[in-house]
Amino acid sequence: MKQFMDEDFLLSNETAKTLYHDYAEKMPIVDYHCHINPQEIAEDRQFSNITQVWLGGDHYKWRMIRSNGVEEKYITGDGTDREKFQKFAEALPKAIGNPLYHWTHLELKRYFGYDGVLNGDTAEEVWNLCNAKLQTKEMSVRGIIEKSNVKLIGTTDDPIDSLKWHKAIKEDSTCKVKVVPTWRPDKIMNIEKPTFAEYVSSLAKVSGMEIKTVKDVCAALEKRLDFFAEMGCKASDHGMSYVIYNPADEAQIEKIFTKGLNGEALTQDEVDKYKYAILMFLAKQYAKRGWVMQIHYGTIRDTNTAMFKRIGPDTGFDCIGIPNCAEAITKFMDALNQTDELPKTILYSLNPIDNQMLDSVIGCFQGTEAAGKIQHGAAWWFNDNKTGMIDQMTSLANLSVLGNFVGMLTDSRSFLSYTRHEYFRRILCNLIGTWVENGEYPCDMKTLGQMVQDISYNNAVRYFGFDL
Repeated sequence: MKQFMDEDFLLSNETAKTLYHDYAEKMPIVDYHCHINPQEIAEDRQFSNITQVWLGGDHYKWRMIRSNGVEEKYITGDGTDREKFQKFAEALPKAIGNPLYHWTHLELKRYFGYDGVLNGDTAEEVWNLCNAKLQTKEMSVRGIIEKSNVKLIGTTDDPIDSLKWHKAIKEDSTCKVKVVPTWRPDKIMNIEKPTFAEYVSSLAKVSGMEIKTVKDVCAALEKRLDFFAEMGCKASDHGMSYVIYNPADEAQIEKIFTKGLNGEALTQDEVDKYKYAILMFLAKQYAKRGWVMQIHYGTIRDTNTAMFKRIGPDTGFDCIGIPNCAEAITKFMDALNQTDELPKTILYSLNPIDNQMLDSVIGCFQGTEAAGKIQHGAAWWFNDNKTGMIDQMTSLANLSVLGNFVGMLTDSRSFLSYTRHEYFRRILCNLIGTWVENGEYPCDMKTLGQMVQDISYNNAVRYFGFDL
């Protein structure tokens, strides 16, 4: 029997162990997509206790605690930080097979030097140990980043954001990590939302112009795109329920926009036509700038109305959807490709049944701008577990070129989540090692070692064009 989480955790054969320890383990991290707050990096925040850094904003953990029948008071409510930590510690032992169990213990081991097991009985010991460590300089936000060997962080930012914290980081010579914004324009696309008109007004103000037409929207967005580019932006990110292909003429789009601006009811067809028009405009802008377009789709949001009214969005009540997007994705990409305006693109579906579909689609639109110009993104959200990662990479290997994969991202709000890169790299090395030991690929360690280093770090640096 192997020991729990020893140095060869998840590495089941000798080739895997060599690939991980000799090649992947020490590679730096490019976390090209996450949801951490750049202000906390700029100010080098020091967390008071483990609950703040671990449970604040982490809907993965919230869902797990809720599944144990715990009152919301001890999850997102007014329970004390110590009480919330206790409830998490008591719930965790039941989560066998859940990546949270692995992530939690990897974080305890790597950041706090704790080799024990977290449960209700050890909660006090872990609470005291972690809180004492969190008061040290090496466990400030920047200390955690440096300890994790992170070279670049891509945050998620709205077009109207001033990016003042990015500017502060950029001008701070003591900050060793590069932090770049990522363009997230969902709010200008979500014409069906009651806040749309207010958002358009904010966009007009920050752009210094009036917005009365869709052409004005595009002009304002172009100004903001230029600003984001000046601040080092190399990528966009779109969160969508499904990928849209629904072209319409300019007159139709202007009419729909006017209705949306006036708060009039819109049909789903009208909403889709507007969103498609804005997405097409933006995609062409990304291509012109050499940016990467990321599209995350397949989510059903805010399923629990009572809890949405009580505590709002992004609190753990979203789930996997089953949109049939194959035709829309191909037509959307084909429309851009016909005019040579298809940007480098990463597609992520929340539904794992889309793996093979996406891996067949990406082969239809590759180009010379980059090796693997069109990417099937890393296993995302409900799929970033051992099984999900193996399935995504196996499908990618079966139908495309695994060696060009840009690898892992945390997609997290926690500064302790960088161990997810270790988790991914161990699974990657074990998958490749298993193929080699089965005689399915030569035991050419020079080639294999370079491959895992590329997937771990080098491919993302080259693909996004990061200056590191």
